Amino acid sequence: MFNPAHVFLGDDVYIGHRTMLKGDTRGELRIEDGAWIGQDCYFQSAGGVTIGARAGIGPRVMAITSTHVETPPPAPIIDAPLEFAPVRVGAGADVGIGTILLPGAVVGEGAQIGAGAVVTGEIPAGMVAAGMPARVLRRRGERA
Repeated sequence: MFNPAHVFLGDDVYIGHRTMLKGDTRGELRIEDGAWIGQDCYFQSAGGVTIGARAGIGPRVMAITSTHVETPPPAPIIDAPLEFAPVRVGAGADVGIGTILLPGAVVGEGAQIGAGAVVTGEIPAGMVAAGMPARVLRRRGERA
């Protein structure tokens, strides 16, 4: 854990081995009560990360909240200013193994994200989504 003053862990939170929680002075990392975080995850909270109560985060999930502004060549990308956007995972949601949550990603309450997905925008509550980029496939509980 880096910058623990900017990391909030609720009650009964599980954090898997080798998971990196990077608190940041620019944005809080908040994991609510009863959430389960798998091993080898990486959460970078410069733009803010919120994991809702009883949400499940599979192993090797990454939540990234900043990116470099695109600049024309020959400027090195690393010299470009950063843009920040929060990542939110709603209560009771499930994020599959190896998923990448990019700046601005929102996983609605009770939504389920398939393994290896790349979430770039909003997945509404109660939906099942998968792919690169993640797309809604159906409502949870309905068969395709």
